[in-house]
Amino acid sequence: MAEVEIAGAKIKGGKILLILPILGTLGGGLWGGFEFYKDYMNMRERIESYEAPDLSGFDKKLAVLHEEMASLKTEMAAVVQLEKVIKESADDARDYTKDIKRDLKDEMHHMSKQVDDIEKRGKEAFRMVRDSIETNDTKVRKLVSDSSDRFDNRREQLRSDMDNLEQRLKGQMKELKDSISDQIKKALENPLAGMRGKGK
Repeated sequence: MAEVEIAGAKIKGGKILLILPILGTLGGGLWGGFEFYKDYMNMRERIESYEAPDLSGFDKKLAVLHEEMASLKTEMAAVVQLEKVIKESADDARDYTKDIKRDLKDEMHHMSKQVDDIEKRGKEAFRMVRDSIETNDTKVRKLVSDSSDRFDNRREQLRSDMDNLEQRLKGQMKELKDSISDQIKKALENPLAGMRGKGK
């Protein structure tokens, strides 16, 4: 087996295999440490050579920002005051609207009652007019019927009177005709009637 002697210590083959990774790790750690130290030194130089930038522009901007904030606070106070006025106006408007709504409701109730009364009176008047029309219609029908009956009776009476008159006239005409016929017959049979014609 191979043997290595380091600083008076003898290391045999199997142990060398264990030491190599440890040495690699130590070497890598040392290299990383040196790199870190190098970066630290570079950073130190930069920090030592660092000059603070001129922040007066920022101070001016901050002063302007403070003024704007103060102006914004004033505006916010005005907005809050305006909001308060608007809220009070809204409350007043709501109360006024409630009053109007209540008044309208009362007025609608009153009008509804009046409409109901008018409708009730209208129905009563319509019923009375209808009853009056039915009563008058009955009276008119009865009057027409009575008049028609009287007219029929009168017509029948006139017809009967005319028939009687016609019979009487026919009888009288027959009597008159018979009387005239008798007189003509008597006149024709009268011997004197012929002489009167001869004397002329």
